[in-house]
Amino acid sequence: MELDALFSCLTSMSCLITQTTSGLIIGMLFFLVAAGLTLIFGVLGIVNFAHGAFYMAGAYFGYTIFQFTGSYAASVLGAGLGAAVLGVLFERFAIRRVYGENVLLQLLVCYGFVLVADDLVQIIWGSEYLSMGMPPAFRLPPFFVAGGVIPPFYVFIIGIAALIAAALWWLIERTQYGRIIRATSVNPTMVSALGIPTPLVYLSVFALGLFLAGLAGGLAAPIRALTPGMGFSVLIISFVITVIGGMGSVAGALVAALLIGLTRSFGSIGFPLFVDGMMYVLMGLVLVIKPTGLMGREEASRP
Repeated sequence: MELDALFSCLTSMSCLITQTTSGLIIGMLFFLVAAGLTLIFGVLGIVNFAHGAFYMAGAYFGYTIFQFTGSYAASVLGAGLGAAVLGVLFERFAIRRVYGENVLLQLLVCYGFVLVADDLVQIIWGSEYLSMGMPPAFRLPPFFVAGGVIPPFYVFIIGIAALIAAALWWLIERTQYGRIIRATSVNPTMVSALGIPTPLVYLSVFALGLFLAGLAGGLAAPIRALTPGMGFSVLIISFVITVIGGMGSVAGALVAALLIGLTRSFGSIGFPLFVDGMMYVLMGLVLVIKPTGLMGREEASRP
């Protein structure tokens, strides 16, 4: 433990700002992945173990589009749309067949897809590490706030992720589509009886969740090395965030993601050999105090 170093950081404005910024960017990127994961579980009741593979696919799609166009905006949008299209195919031909089945069967189907996805990435892009590099628009001097260093790209990522979080909240809480999603998560039979095609609702929610995962992959591509299997570590952390926030709660996922991001950022100073362990300690404490998670609710009817 490096408690002296942690205390020094907490009492230094420059270190506090730098580490907080780092924690926020980690948390917001994890939120985008975890939000899709918890949205899919909340409506479909599917524990999408393949979610990280779509994050990986989004990163590779973004990398490829950037190589051809040189446009970071196009690469991020293409990453999200590419992951969503793959998600539609995955839901239509695989996941739809295991709705309501034993969770082990669902995990087996998802794990099989993960293995196929990792092999396809190696066939198409190779097994070596790839790097998109920082887009030219963000190759700027960092901002200095009270001695803290804030790269312009970090400001952009935090801002765009916050906008996406706000848009997702508006979509779910303030639109007719959002009301249909919430009703379907509670009583899909009644929604179907009202003439709303629930299979189409499930498909759209699955695509939306994987669009967010692909978007996160595209956004993170400039600051992450791309390699087959890169989605697995993100998947594990996303599951931790989903459990802490509450299964099915997007707002809970946001709060939990920020907690995890800040825990990892400051934990890397005070507990450099126990950063991952701190996440699980935090998860354990939340589950002991509130087994449903910070903003979770009781499990509802499932398709």
